[in-house]
Amino acid sequence: MKILVVEDEKGLAESITDYLSREGFICEVANTFWQADEKISLYQYDCTIVDLTLPDGNGFDIIQTLKKIAAATGIIIISARNTLEDKLKGLEIGSDDYMTKPFHLSELNARVKSLIRRRNFGGNNDMIWKDIRVNLPARKVFIKDIETTLSKKEYDLLLYFLSNIDVALTKESIAEHLWGDNMDSADSLDMVYSHIKNLRRKIVEKGGKDYIQSIYGIGYKFTAP
Repeated sequence: MKILVVEDEKGLAESITDYLSREGFICEVANTFWQADEKISLYQYDCTIVDLTLPDGNGFDIIQTLKKIAAATGIIIISARNTLEDKLKGLEIGSDDYMTKPFHLSELNARVKSLIRRRNFGGNNDMIWKDIRVNLPARKVFIKDIETTLSKKEYDLLLYFLSNIDVALTKESIAEHLWGDNMDSADSLDMVYSHIKNLRRKIVEKGGKDYIQSIYGIGYKFTAP
């Protein structure tokens, strides 16, 4: 799952991304309004964490832009502003949650996970499709009720596929989802092929079907054969 942190306090932004990265999220940072505006226009995120006070703009405008472009991201506001007016405005224009600084990173992590489960997986701890079951809190995968060990990238890839059933995904979009800002330095397109090959093999070895369909000249689709 991919997170965008919009926060001008670099120390806090680094603390948030370090903590959430250890929890298995792919994190990107925007320290200014214009960095955030550029990223949300180019990329998709599962959750966007937005500070309201930015040196060159307002976090409310970031949220309004996300809603204008119909981004599927969940939105959590983090702010030192603690007025009821700000909280109501944030919720009215489309944010899902509001946290007042200072806060515990463990609480932010819990709220991010809860928001993603609610938006992407109907609030369930288990994501089930055909003979695949993923226990999200434990990050465990079962094929026909047999636990299957996946690497971190294979797990992230499987969740990305399960969130986009029957959708043609380009190799570039998969690489961007798996590596974020580091996709260019990871020989990412070759690595996408390698991770897909390994994920396909592990699903089939446990008795599952080959759900990964190659689409010539485009990329891949996760679909029932």
